[in-house]
Amino acid sequence: MLIDKLSDGPVVTEQDYQEKPIRSLVKAVSWRVTGSLDTIMLAWFFTNEIGVAISIGLTEVVTKIVLYYFHERAWSRISLGRPKTQVAFATSA
Repeated sequence: MLIDKLSDGPVVTEQDYQEKPIRSLVKAVSWRVTGSLDTIMLAWFFTNEIGVAISIGLTEVVTKIVLYYFHERAWSRISLGRPKTQVAFATSA
């Protein structure tokens, strides 16, 4: 059967699906470039001035990095969605 033939392939572990740090970095940079190009195009559409649009796009790169940093620091203080840690106490016998 076809399903039997497919299941005879190599075993794939969860570790095989984990991304390497370089992939995450490239994805982050490509996402930031995509977002900035979107901002530039919207600014150009609304202002009809490419110079202003580029200035807005370059400014938003810096402001979004700063905002993201403070956003992350705020979320590091919030326990929502984190597993509760259990502390084991030694008992004296």
